Amino acid sequence: MGIVKCGIATSLDGFVAGPGQSAENPFGEGVGDLLHRWMFEQPDDHAQEIAALNTAGAYVMGRNMFGPGRGEWDLEWKGWWGPEPPYHAPVFVLTHHEREPVVAQGGTTFTFVTDGIDSALKLAREAAGDQDVAIAGGAATINQYLAAGAIDELWLHIAPVTLGAGERLFDTAGRLTLEPLSVRTTDLVTHLRYRVHTPAPSPEPADE
Repeated sequence: MGIVKCGIATSLDGFVAGPGQSAENPFGEGVGDLLHRWMFEQPDDHAQEIAALNTAGAYVMGRNMFGPGRGEWDLEWKGWWGPEPPYHAPVFVLTHHEREPVVAQGGTTFTFVTDGIDSALKLAREAAGDQDVAIAGGAATINQYLAAGAIDELWLHIAPVTLGAGERLFDTAGRLTLEPLSVRTTDLVTHLRYRVHTPAPSPEPADE
């Protein structure tokens, strides 16, 4: 069985998106490509890291990662990525609102899961088989899986900018110990790869 991994681009102050996310500003107002310049301006220099983001047997993402809407679905919305998303695998989208699966080109099918993170991860593991499962984002979804102790490896792609506000990684993740596995730095990003350890629960006090 593969591992559960998560790769995410973030600012130095821990934000994976700025405030005011919308269809026009998917990463928040004024953010644009600040966190992802390394992907678009230097793809050859970061080919391994880019490939790792899109190499898994199945994915889990939050509704905000799939689209900007809230409440009942706009059924015309099929995701940010156009007719052929980069995943080429099953993707399980966390939501409170039911929706029929969306089948895209290239082998990507979005399935909408309404009964929580455990159910979504179980479905993703079954779909992935012996391959890895990737938690694709956004911050709230990643934080939930970190708090649950469900992520084995965390890959942070840290851009040398600060955002000051927005969707922040680790805010509700609780206490974690991150074991460094690798680091690589260029002028546009620092790639950090960690193994994630969650602390063992404190033992219950013995009866007197």
